[in-house]
Amino acid sequence: MTDRFSFALNATDGRARTGTIHTPRGEVRTPAFMPVGTAATVKAMLPESVRQTGADILLGNTYHLMLRPGAERIARLGGLHRFMNWQRPILTDSGGFQVMSLAGLRKLTEEGVTFSSHVDGSKHFLSPETSMEIQRLLGSDIVMAFDECPALPAAEEDVAKSMRLSMRWAQRSRDAFGDRPGHALFGIMQGGVTRELREESAEALKAIGFEGYAIGGLAVGEGQEAMLGVLDYAPGLLPEDRPRYLMGVGKPDDIVGAVQRGIDMMDCVLPSRSGRTGQAWTRRGQVNIKNARHADDPRPLDEACSCPACTGYSRAYLHHVFRSGEMISGMLLTWHNLHYYQELMAGLREAIAAQRLDDFVAEFHAMREGGDIPPL
Repeated sequence: MTDRFSFALNATDGRARTGTIHTPRGEVRTPAFMPVGTAATVKAMLPESVRQTGADILLGNTYHLMLRPGAERIARLGGLHRFMNWQRPILTDSGGFQVMSLAGLRKLTEEGVTFSSHVDGSKHFLSPETSMEIQRLLGSDIVMAFDECPALPAAEEDVAKSMRLSMRWAQRSRDAFGDRPGHALFGIMQGGVTRELREESAEALKAIGFEGYAIGGLAVGEGQEAMLGVLDYAPGLLPEDRPRYLMGVGKPDDIVGAVQRGIDMMDCVLPSRSGRTGQAWTRRGQVNIKNARHADDPRPLDEACSCPACTGYSRAYLHHVFRSGEMISGMLLTWHNLHYYQELMAGLREAIAAQRLDDFVAEFHAMREGGDIPPL
């Protein structure tokens, strides 16, 4: 344990890195995938079950928590860690992405954003200063700077204007965050898919100085090819001795491609959301448990998987409980998906440390290209 936040690189393989983030609440092994606990819960999972999948850190959502139950209430009840019974590190986003998605319910100014709650229509205001205060009340270990994230595609002049506003907000976030030993503030690079804007954003963030750096504004409609094109250069614009976090990504092949290009941290709702809608992610790709071909299949989802869904239940059972609308369906499929994601991250870390990432990636793609094997 440590009383401060730090990051240590352990090994590299090409541009890929494996390392350790040290926090007072425990270590985070990188590359790391962060399950999303939007409203202080990873849906359909107990916190101890999430930990059993191999997760070192969770993500909480500032926007949703400020609206319900309220950051002040969470602080009075001992902070987010105690409130949700997760004693390991938590990263909170700034609320900016969710507010920006409320296109018809918000008003953007230099000062911040006034918006109407999607819950009850009440008026609220978020700025760099209020976002920092809300995240302080929540008690998160990693705090994200407040930014604007435009959807893509967008006109370059609009992306540039948005990025420069985010850089001014980044400075205000840094000033408002203050000195909080043991906690970290991450700046967020913006700039769409334009290299010059990404370079400008990176220089602005480095001049301010952060404990970690995120790459934002991707996985927002630009497509995988464009996203990976940005990742071919964007991580290298950021300091080597700080964690690099790609926000909102993603599918397993997105994750592998990002890690190859030097990303250390990722998050996405996909594994838990997919589990609740009957979708399972496996070594052989995606399985739709709703399909009738699973109704008489005694096999597990993935014969090589050690999660409870695969060691205790057949595809036929999972198909049955999903079609019957039973809660256990979402619980088991979510557990499996999160287990698979964490198994993938562990495999990536081990491959980087052993200098065999290329082989690992080749095996990953070859297995998926074979597809899910139908029953005999």
